[in-house]
Amino acid sequence: MNKKDYYEVLGVSKTATDEEIKRAFRKLAKQYHPDNKQTGDEAKFKEVGEAYAILSDPQKRRQYDQFGHQAFTNNGNAGYSGFSADDIDLGDIFSEIFGGGFSGFGGFSNFGRTNTRTNSKRPRKGADSLVTVTLDFDEAINGCKKTITLDLNEKCESCHGAGGFDEKTCPTCGGTGRIVSEQRSLFGVFQTQTTCNECEGTGRVFKRTCTECNGTGNVRKKKEIEVTIPEGVDTGYQLRISGKGSAGVNGGPNGDIYIEFKVKSHPLFEREDEDIYLTVPLTVTEAILGSKKEIPTLTGNVILEVKPGTNSGDKVKLKGKGVKKINSFGKGNMYVVYKVIMPDRLSMAQKRLIKELADTKLDDAPEFKEFKKYL
Repeated sequence: MNKKDYYEVLGVSKTATDEEIKRAFRKLAKQYHPDNKQTGDEAKFKEVGEAYAILSDPQKRRQYDQFGHQAFTNNGNAGYSGFSADDIDLGDIFSEIFGGGFSGFGGFSNFGRTNTRTNSKRPRKGADSLVTVTLDFDEAINGCKKTITLDLNEKCESCHGAGGFDEKTCPTCGGTGRIVSEQRSLFGVFQTQTTCNECEGTGRVFKRTCTECNGTGNVRKKKEIEVTIPEGVDTGYQLRISGKGSAGVNGGPNGDIYIEFKVKSHPLFEREDEDIYLTVPLTVTEAILGSKKEIPTLTGNVILEVKPGTNSGDKVKLKGKGVKKINSFGKGNMYVVYKVIMPDRLSMAQKRLIKELADTKLDDAPEFKEFKKYL
């Protein structure tokens, strides 16, 4: 199913500030709320809520800007992995709109405050992580293995991720996870559902909280992960490692790790996408008479034949001597750009030779003819 652009849904630009996004959402949520008899639209209300859930979260917004809706799919299949209205904290916003602690609406997912113990027992995907890895030029060109270290949420071994021991039904909400009340507003009487503070929406409480994880079910641990980096990555390229991020909640899948690369420059080679450029210096005699020149490439040295009369800026293409295209068998090209180096000093004998060369008539050369037209 095709998804609309989230910025378009909220009617804001891609450079919108957090406050502008929040203000746009507040206006649209009030307009499309299902209990608004004049302009209510549940489908649009959910769409607006989904857009706000992504764009109001800095990490999710960054992933969306980079990958679009694909950033939240599982193995390329349509549908968000672990996202629902539960992922968004709207208590303060709806309090401003409707003048009270709104946390649930007829037929719509509970919007109560979420935390490590959500207002639902559904599995939720763990948090994603973004790591920047710096590579040498050769490492990026040829691929390599790197071990990255990061702090991740891991399932608590003491309570097996439950958060406590001796579970029982919550006496405050009777196991529903919600407290229902009625409230008057400008649209009439609303029946509101707020998350039970005692059980935080789960409907269950523990006689004894786990001291290892303080009831969260997860503990923060430093973890080392070996990553295979493909050939040809460049600065700004992101690699997604699925399922290696923080542990999920309520048995949900682990989050993903996004690795963003920064590649160091090379003293000789310059890179443009998959193409490589190399500036090769020539002496005056090599340029005039031609020569054989040994030059470096990404795969070793080669002998290049310099044609007589070569000028600074002349370029030679070496097909297939560039960088491997990621997820492809092809390679870019290498371009050799010649630069003729002029001598700083000449002996008397050399000056005589140069003067003899100056007598060479070049007036018939096209470049001189074109130049003289404007004199």
